Amino acid sequence: MLSFVPAKFTFLLSLFDLYEQEKQLSKAMTHEEKQARASEIVKNHVGFSLGAALIPMPAADLFAVSAVQLNMLRQLAKLYNTGFMDSLGKNIISAVAGGSIARLGASLIKAIPGVGTIVGELSMPVLSGASTYALGRVVANHLHRGGSFDDLDLKGARKGYQAEMENGKRVAEELTQTEQKPPSGTDDTLDKLRKLAEMKESGILTEEEFKQLKERLLAQI
Repeated sequence: MLSFVPAKFTFLLSLFDLYEQEKQLSKAMTHEEKQARASEIVKNHVGFSLGAALIPMPAADLFAVSAVQLNMLRQLAKLYNTGFMDSLGKNIISAVAGGSIARLGASLIKAIPGVGTIVGELSMPVLSGASTYALGRVVANHLHRGGSFDDLDLKGARKGYQAEMENGKRVAEELTQTEQKPPSGTDDTLDKLRKLAEMKESGILTEEEFKQLKERLLAQI
């Protein structure tokens, strides 16, 4: 038992040294370097959200996207050397981004047998990516001004989140277009187009919604 103690303490000291190195590296960064790194963290997690949102099971995709957003906040906290707890991060995500009805609707529509998954696949990634971008920009800007997670004004953050959503959609759509996608089979694409047409004829989709989803589907070929 005694022989194990030095190894355990060595491991703990190694973790402490690693933490101190990251802390010192962050302190050594200039204001502009931190801002650029924060933008990189946010953009990377927008990309992660695009993938997480493709989970076909309703609500599971929302859980996965929330996990991505939590990790983003964790990395921003480390960058700005500010205290962070996962419970606090979850509260911020819920208070600032949790009220996105469109994102929730895109997830729940996957439950519609036969036709729900295709609509969810086309709409959920961009909405989730936009949500992650908007949340990340609001929090990063607050931390960059010297704030912390404890003094984040949730009411003001929600307003900033809504204002950033359109920018987030553009960023998410650009990432979606530049990502490498495996070519879809012609038969599979035609089947999805038929399902979309059925939804339009049944009144589930408007003509404009049908056109937008069709364009996104064709762009993925």
